[in-house]
Amino acid sequence: MELDGLRDPAGPGWRLDRRRFEADLRVEAVARGARLKAPAAALTAARNGAGWRLDLDGGESLTARALVDAGGRGSRLLRFESGRRAAKDRLICAWTHLPLEREPAEITYTESAPGGWWYSAPLPGRRRLLAFHTDSDLASAEALIPEILVEKARLSPTLCAEIADSGPPAPGPARICAAHGARLEAPVGEGWLAVGDAALAFDPLSSQGLFNALYTGLTGGRAMAAWLAGDGSAVAAYASRLDEIWAAYEHHRRFYYGQERRWPDAPFWRRRA
Repeated sequence: MELDGLRDPAGPGWRLDRRRFEADLRVEAVARGARLKAPAAALTAARNGAGWRLDLDGGESLTARALVDAGGRGSRLLRFESGRRAAKDRLICAWTHLPLEREPAEITYTESAPGGWWYSAPLPGRRRLLAFHTDSDLASAEALIPEILVEKARLSPTLCAEIADSGPPAPGPARICAAHGARLEAPVGEGWLAVGDAALAFDPLSSQGLFNALYTGLTGGRAMAAWLAGDGSAVAAYASRLDEIWAAYEHHRRFYYGQERRWPDAPFWRRRA
């Protein structure tokens, strides 16, 4: 199936240069009054009277009236407040970069397989991303090196044709990261809240990760600003909105995985039936 952005009522999709995009966001944040402490990272957070104390990895400490955790799916900064992160499944992603040898087609490509699904797209810097998604406890999740990842990709004639514009990957291990859907038990609390993947992390098949990060960053920031101004209901309303977003995500996830019906007995797909 091919989806043409020209016929999409929501408009064509965008392929972002993430480094440039995030640099632009930092510039805009500073222009609006933010103070960046990069490359320092917060190591610990603790209650400090009516506010917070953060210890940074450079040895500096900061105090604040409120905290917004935007540390991504692996953030543990406020684990003592937020509780555990409930995972939806065991999805992981093994990925590598291939050097582009000719001008690529501007196509974002996905393909299902008995043990999971593939993803490929051209990137800035004359690179192509090749990724395979599967569950961490399945045989298809055995440790991969880039050569084996590409070798497996070339077993599919259609995927092989898609990556034919690329050369062999650099030697070394394929990178592996968590890709499952997950959410915090408590994404908000007294004087703090979480946004983006720190609050709700989505299966990448949903293609909602960046949108979720931007939307919850904006709405979470506004909720915290309202809380600081004395509106005690703003943070609770934000938490309710996160519940609605998660419910919509689960609906879309079931729909997209439900489109694949060729391998109903394969463990990966049976779990998502």
